[in-house]
Amino acid sequence: MNTKLLTTKETANILSVSEAFLERDRWAGARIPFIKVGTRAIRYRMQDIERYLNENLCWSTSEGA
Repeated sequence: MNTKLLTTKETANILSVSEAFLERDRWAGARIPFIKVGTRAIRYRMQDIERYLNENLCWSTSEGA
């Protein structure tokens, strides 16, 4: 397995969201899966970020959320 793990800051930059958005997401139930390394470090896998983006792809603003 050769998976690069991304920090919260790197993930926030990829998604164009704040780090606080990702922190709230983890607290609220993690729509974006994450990995806890040790007792404090949080990391994300690129494949999980890509899956999240694909699952939330919309074609109209009137699509239900």
